[in-house]
Amino acid sequence: MTKIVIIGAGGRLGAALMREYRDKYNVVGFNHAQLDLSKLNDVREKLRRTNFDVLINAAAFTNVDLCETERDRAYLINAEAPALLANICRDKAAKLIHFSTDYVFDGKKRTPYTEEDEANPISVYGASKLAGEKNVLAAENRHLVVRVSWVFGPDRPSFVDGIIKRAEETQKVDAIADKFSTPAYTLDIAKMLPNFLNANVEGGILHFANAGECSWQEYAQWAVDCCREAGLPLKARIVGAFKLKDIAGWVARRPVYSVLSTAKYTESTGMSPRTWRDAVADYITRFYSKK
Repeated sequence: MTKIVIIGAGGRLGAALMREYRDKYNVVGFNHAQLDLSKLNDVREKLRRTNFDVLINAAAFTNVDLCETERDRAYLINAEAPALLANICRDKAAKLIHFSTDYVFDGKKRTPYTEEDEANPISVYGASKLAGEKNVLAAENRHLVVRVSWVFGPDRPSFVDGIIKRAEETQKVDAIADKFSTPAYTLDIAKMLPNFLNANVEGGILHFANAGECSWQEYAQWAVDCCREAGLPLKARIVGAFKLKDIAGWVARRPVYSVLSTAKYTESTGMSPRTWRDAVADYITRFYSKK
């Protein structure tokens, strides 16, 4: 049975992977308290003592604004730690699957980004994540970098949960209407990843998100509609729009358009991701209707 180690097992993505793989593989998970990527010596010692076929890194320093002021910490966790993980995996003849982000792109395109498009980050977060990708791919050609965008799921609140909470509490809910990407449901990420666990499967970069694209406002409006459909008592019906330039509190720049093309995923698996609308509706049915 394939032995998998998951780093970041307490996070939104890591917890979903743990739940999905627990009964199918021999899985060990490390949460942040058990394995802190900023402590490279601890990481080295713990992982050298652990046997595994696949190491999945779902941990990162993801606070985009904080990365701007804590640049060294961002690079330590997002770039240096993945380099160490990649080298440990190479020494063990194990495969590393490392998660990255749509924020490696500058957002100047208006059609979905492919794996071949040149990355050009506009924030410290994006730059540190790109450095991590390069370090992983330099170590071993079987290692895989999976870029995902707007990740949501039941284990940690994300944008969509914040919107639903606001809509439950107040009639006025707004979201940005001129920033575009695609939500990626942790359940769908967890279900597609086994296609790539095998050491013989080619490494490199892979994009995965649900199908389609949307603004934050469209995403939020759909979530509100799904909640109402499910009979949840929301005060808000309509999600208002505001523009990126109206946001005063952000420190880091964000890409305006960062939709990831999943054509390569579909080509290599013969499957297409379900639409973001279907994924969000499924999430709300599963995790909100029961509340």
